[in-house]
Amino acid sequence: MPASKSKTLATWLALVAGTFGAHRYYLRGVRDAWAWLHPLPTLAGFYGIARVQALGQDDRLSWLLLPLLGLMVAQACLCAIVYGLTSDSAWAERHRQAVVETRWGPVLGVIAALMIGATALMATIAFSGQRFFEWQAGG
Repeated sequence: MPASKSKTLATWLALVAGTFGAHRYYLRGVRDAWAWLHPLPTLAGFYGIARVQALGQDDRLSWLLLPLLGLMVAQACLCAIVYGLTSDSAWAERHRQAVVETRWGPVLGVIAALMIGATALMATIAFSGQRFFEWQAGG
């Protein structure tokens, strides 16, 4: 039987370090190609933040890079929500392990992921929309 995978740990890894793919490394190992793709847009988003701090809000490249970070945060939170809301029996079946009752750990992770993910997604949409309409207006 393969090593046991904790639903609580997977939920919190997705929430805390999911933008870098930590939850995928934990669940699927270092050979997971999708996990290796997570850091690229996250680091590009951080580079966008650095460009805004160095060059100001009028830097158009940062307009493209900043939303990547927001989308990566939102997708990591979505993964945390999916993991946390998966039933214990479905989790055990998916990972071929005995059923373990998880209690409140994943639920608290889901609550935090809902708050953080919704905020990140709304901020990303607002920022992108604002920049698009300012560009359309010519200013």
